[in-house]
Amino acid sequence: MTAVICGSLAYDTIMVFQDQFKNHIIPDQVHILNVSFLVPAMRREFGGCAGNIAYNLKLLGGEPMPVATVGQDFAPYRAHLEKFGIRLDGVRQFDDQFTPQCFITTDLDNNQITAFHPGAMSSAHENHVRDIKQCEFGIVAPDGRDAMLQHVDEFAARGVPFIFDPGQAMPLFNGDEFRAMIEKSTYVIVNDYESQLLQQRTGWSATDIASKVDAYIVTLGPRGSLIHVNGETLEVPPAREHKVVDPTGCGDAYRAGLIFGIMKGYDWPTVGKMASLMGALKVEHPGTQNQYFTYEQFAAEFKDQFGYALA
Repeated sequence: MTAVICGSLAYDTIMVFQDQFKNHIIPDQVHILNVSFLVPAMRREFGGCAGNIAYNLKLLGGEPMPVATVGQDFAPYRAHLEKFGIRLDGVRQFDDQFTPQCFITTDLDNNQITAFHPGAMSSAHENHVRDIKQCEFGIVAPDGRDAMLQHVDEFAARGVPFIFDPGQAMPLFNGDEFRAMIEKSTYVIVNDYESQLLQQRTGWSATDIASKVDAYIVTLGPRGSLIHVNGETLEVPPAREHKVVDPTGCGDAYRAGLIFGIMKGYDWPTVGKMASLMGALKVEHPGTQNQYFTYEQFAAEFKDQFGYALA
């Protein structure tokens, strides 16, 4: 069964400045700011919500199909996804644009200066879910504004169950748009901060939102997650990580576990625990697509942590 993953494919260029920004920025001169930072440490990671979710779903044995727009520089990322057998027939390349990319400079205090170039993501609305022949499940993750509105409409029109995941695209939509998208969705997922914003923007409580969909999932970071379903709230415990290396991409890994569990028909407590474990396994590795394990290893870890085996 194919899971269509709508969202971004992006490069993340991460640089480390071996000092503190505050030592090089004069507070009363920020109106004429002109600074340069030497960054001897740099790495380039494959990222973007669609890529991260698809990669993690593939580790579990799922069949993800990213639907995204990329640019002329996509070749290394393409080779990476093809290496893991991820279908790319939903990826559209624009040769006159660049693949979306994020440039992050971090200082020794973990302060960050980030620049994001949307590139081909600005043309994401030219890629249609309606054109995907095989589509049993979907997710609308952060992407171009018009594309997200369009993907929600096209999933709903086809009767395909899907997750609405506004994430960092929260500022792009008003209350009317959020209410319309929620009512067309099968599931909604946000973190706890985004849940508060969503409630403010829509004028709906968490209970109201949950009543509009089959399940309303709120992630709580190291405190686990909440699943509002069937008129009750399930408290999902956090999975135990063996070490903490990098939390970046944990939310996307969680979503992959959620998709896999829903598509396999597990009960909600099990779905939540699978998602939680995927996030914990991601924490143990740098970047968003550098962890590797088999489904058998995942299932063994699940039994060890939660005390029962996956059917």
